[in-house]
Amino acid sequence: MNECSYCIAFPMNQPQINPLDPLQIGNPQPEIEQQLKIEQQPETEQQSETEQQPETEQQSDLVLKISPLIRLTLLLLYLALTLPLPFLAQMTAAPVPPQLLAVGLVLGWLGLYAALSERVILTAQGLRVAYPAWVPDFWRKGWSLPWSEVKALKPRSTGQGGLVYYFLSQSGEAYLLPMRVAGFAKLVDRVQDETGIDTTDVRPLSQPWMYLILLAFTLLLLVVDGWTIWTALLQGNLI
Repeated sequence: MNECSYCIAFPMNQPQINPLDPLQIGNPQPEIEQQLKIEQQPETEQQSETEQQPETEQQSDLVLKISPLIRLTLLLLYLALTLPLPFLAQMTAAPVPPQLLAVGLVLGWLGLYAALSERVILTAQGLRVAYPAWVPDFWRKGWSLPWSEVKALKPRSTGQGGLVYYFLSQSGEAYLLPMRVAGFAKLVDRVQDETGIDTTDVRPLSQPWMYLILLAFTLLLLVVDGWTIWTALLQGNLI
């Protein structure tokens, strides 16, 4: 009886661990090793994602638009130059109907607005100049140029003494470098990084202070336009 009760309490088939044996205590079981590996996997994945974040940011797309100062100045200048014309045409009994002249001026303003809605899109593949979907292709058509096709960046002088730059492709075609975008420094830095062309001496066509002066004179001209329209309405007995 004593031997049987002893066998039930301590089965012979159960392995016994010797607390003094360092090999049995120090080596973790396979199940514990798998749990440790599973717990360490998320940390490893987070570290790899953190290391890949700078590369993703460097290859992210960059969209540049024409400077708001340039857009505002040119649109207001168009209004300042053309706004009094329908009123003067009616006062002087011009052969062109004022209504037709007004429609033509509105269409011209929309055409200028469409031209100033240009966007420059920089991707890891290349550079693309695009316009909104409502701009017809016959008025303004975009273009694209892969970085691998860029052969050189050539300067050309303008009639006013400035410099513009053209991308020269491997096939010999020339593409005008957008010069009036906000963030022009980012544009030329990206071009240098992607093509290896030195853009240190590339500068915008016009400086911001030039458009500030033009904007000030444009606002002054709008004041004169207001006085001209008021005088035309008084002399024509339209008010």
